[in-house]
Amino acid sequence: MKAPWITYRPEIKVLDATIRDGGLINDHMFEDGFVRAVCDTCVAAGVDYMEVGYKGSGRIFDRNKFGAWKFCTEDDLRRVLGDSPSVKIAVMADAGGKTEYRTDFLPKEKSVIDLVRVACYIHQIPEAVDMIQDAHDKGYETTCNIMAISTCSETEIDQALEELARTPCSTVVVVDSFGSMYGEQIASLVERYKKALAGTGKEVGIHAHNNQELAFANTIEAIIHGANRIDATLGGLGRGAGNCRMELLLGFLRNPKYNIRAVWKLIQEHIVPLHRSMEWGPLPPYVIAGQLNQHPRAAIAWLAGENRDACGDFYEKVIADI
Repeated sequence: MKAPWITYRPEIKVLDATIRDGGLINDHMFEDGFVRAVCDTCVAAGVDYMEVGYKGSGRIFDRNKFGAWKFCTEDDLRRVLGDSPSVKIAVMADAGGKTEYRTDFLPKEKSVIDLVRVACYIHQIPEAVDMIQDAHDKGYETTCNIMAISTCSETEIDQALEELARTPCSTVVVVDSFGSMYGEQIASLVERYKKALAGTGKEVGIHAHNNQELAFANTIEAIIHGANRIDATLGGLGRGAGNCRMELLLGFLRNPKYNIRAVWKLIQEHIVPLHRSMEWGPLPPYVIAGQLNQHPRAAIAWLAGENRDACGDFYEKVIADI
């Protein structure tokens, strides 16, 4: 019998999504100092990518209502992160007309950005394919996140993967948007993605939400089944119930290139104080939404109301609305 849990897989790469996913809580209005601290921590910890935010369209999203990291302009990226950050910089580009990708992405040689993460729902695959090709042609590394995969049929997933297999994206990410899935479902999807992408050189990734307190466990399950591109956030910071915790992930990976000490320092100095003013984690409405495979928007709205603690009432409301 072997003990693989005491070794490590050097091909695994980690992406920090703290600022991007956490920005969904506060409309991307993080202070520059915090963004810089996260970047410095990613560098010190040996994390492979830092996802700073979205490349949102200024035509659709009001710049007076959203912070800089909703748009990730080159000026803001350079102002806060410098001209040549020591960690690869990623941004997310949403399909659905939310990104002016043909004009807002400069050629790679003029940009601080290294990785463009195209995010789409299953019905937006044609647009996502075009976005991937555009970013690739400009010199960027590209990946694709198919969101809300727990709501898609096997036939839809297979067709989407067939289309993405023909694109130049380097990774297709399994995204448990609603935090609804269990380990067996994650394992099945990772195997399905791997089979569809076999022979293309593409990797499979995992982005897990923590509604049922399974983000870390599901991330481990994905890794066991061959996912090599892993998302996590510092302190689990992220929309709703949050994400897989970076501090747990790095401890599990055991790769000596990663320095968990830097992560704990950032959590002590920034995440713990931040939790006093921003709320995330598996609160009862988020658990309910995850169990029922529902988008967290209803839970977010409920928690903003006067009856936020009436979780039984929230459960009945969600059941009635399904």
